[in-house]
Amino acid sequence: MFLRNDHGLELGGGAAGAPALAAVPGTALSTKLKRRVFANLDLAPDLGARIGSLTWYRGAATCLGLCALTFLMAPGFETPIYGTVAPAFTGAELDAARAQAIAPLGKGGTTGYRVAATRLVSPLTDTPERPMISLDGVKLASGEALLSVLRRSGVGARDAEQVGALVTRAVAFNEIQPGTTLDLTLGRRTDKSQPRPLQNMAFRARFDLKLEVARNGSGLALKQIPIAIDHTPLRVQGAIGSSLYRSARAAGAPAKAVESYIRTLATRVPVSRLGSDCKFDIIVKQARAATGEVQLGNLLYAGVSGCDSRVQLMPWESNGKTEWFDGLGKGSRTGMMAMPAAGRISSSFGMRRHPLLGYTRMHRGIDIAAPWGAPVYAATDGVVQFAGRSSGYGNFIKLDHGGAFGTGYGHLSRILVRGGQSVRKGQLIGAVGSTGMSTGPHLHYELYKNGAAVNPRSVSFTSMRQLAGSDLGAFRSKLHELLAVPVGRGAKDED
Repeated sequence: MFLRNDHGLELGGGAAGAPALAAVPGTALSTKLKRRVFANLDLAPDLGARIGSLTWYRGAATCLGLCALTFLMAPGFETPIYGTVAPAFTGAELDAARAQAIAPLGKGGTTGYRVAATRLVSPLTDTPERPMISLDGVKLASGEALLSVLRRSGVGARDAEQVGALVTRAVAFNEIQPGTTLDLTLGRRTDKSQPRPLQNMAFRARFDLKLEVARNGSGLALKQIPIAIDHTPLRVQGAIGSSLYRSARAAGAPAKAVESYIRTLATRVPVSRLGSDCKFDIIVKQARAATGEVQLGNLLYAGVSGCDSRVQLMPWESNGKTEWFDGLGKGSRTGMMAMPAAGRISSSFGMRRHPLLGYTRMHRGIDIAAPWGAPVYAATDGVVQFAGRSSGYGNFIKLDHGGAFGTGYGHLSRILVRGGQSVRKGQLIGAVGSTGMSTGPHLHYELYKNGAAVNPRSVSFTSMRQLAGSDLGAFRSKLHELLAVPVGRGAKDED
């Protein structure tokens, strides 16, 4: 065997270099004739090479001759060759072919042989049921939906009502968290027209409590399984580096706790100015169950150490309000509101001619023209010292902001606070009106310093809460307890 190309013979065997017609014994004339005539004779040349040459034309003639010979030997179109089609399979042949064929499942593809029923096969009088049905992971949209979820799962109304009565002995429905999963087991029923009896139900009612309802004879019994909880604060410390957020997250602090830490810290020091050598100190409330679950709570402590910007902040509830205080018991500073109502100043502070009395006298505040019923807000945190009718002021509110400052709000149409009530900065306390000696709806706003009225627009001050007495002692005790928490874990939180 050999391969031929335009340049000669390639990849030949042992005789690749031999001539096409080997010399055979004979006369010298026959040998010379064979060499001249048949040496380069190729009856089937490559028609893709040397196009237009004598060799190419000789190959084309050979191809046409062979085609003509084939056409002459054909039986002709008038005598076609008929074929036969096998009949379709039926019966056992069809079952055998279907068992061995490959077909999509959507078109009935199956494997194996189907055996016809024998005398040993008898029809069933009734369809058998599973003796037990287990439903795991049934989710509750809310605790109030417990009974409806049980009924949709196949539990009878009587069993569902009994379960509701048992569960409410241990926990209220509204205390069950949304997304709680139920594990149900339904037992065998004697009549298909009746619902299956509830055999067992278990779910996590609270983080520290698991409830199981099991059938006990003809009724249901509740079993409460307390779960041990370790209230251990999570403390995370580390260097701030180039990014406080990324450094705290890399140290293991939860994302929400880091965000709360940065917001709290920003109320005392500019976070962008904290150097990379400063160290953050974060303590987060944490609850760890004996079953392995972990719940993270609010931020308990925010601190910065290791640099000039030393910060210690802890939340503390005082007078029904929770604020952040530093290590000395000082709260955050709050500034005075520029305007307690939205409107224009129609009359300034100072001596003026009274529009109703007709003579000049001291105007102890500023008048803010606003529509009737417009909201009036507290200028800053304080306690309601007076709320009621006050001669020419009409409906009047006076707030004590601690220290030397206080504010007054006159000519109100409505009073929404009462005496002794604590209010916060920006809280709605009343509505603009025209009660008392007034020519039209407006707010008369006064500012007091050491009991004397001063121009509200000329004084800019901040108020700051300071813990004292027993509150300060309890605050420092709690702060000392938190600072004793080791990094990564902590002492038991009694709250």
